[in-house]
Amino acid sequence: MQPRAKVRLARALWIAWAVIVWNVVFDHVIVVAGRSYIHAAGLAAGRSRPDGRSLVLMDDYMRPAVTRGVWIASAAAGLILLTGLVTIRFGSKERPR
Repeated sequence: MQPRAKVRLARALWIAWAVIVWNVVFDHVIVVAGRSYIHAAGLAAGRSRPDGRSLVLMDDYMRPAVTRGVWIASAAAGLILLTGLVTIRFGSKERPR
């Protein structure tokens, strides 16, 4: 395999890894928020308000989780991508003989 093809393959793999990590981290943040919502809704169901209803809004849990998830996932993926591309940049330079 030619050196340029190896560099392109390495870049593609680092990019793929960053995309996969972004998806996994974002999904994890959303799942944790969903579990928090279910827990809060369960607690609220056990309590009664003066009108006899219990109310926990899903938006109060999920909307901030989406924003938080995008930021955390982007930071994680960006760090991986930066590390990979910098490593490829310095690792692929020709060395004097």
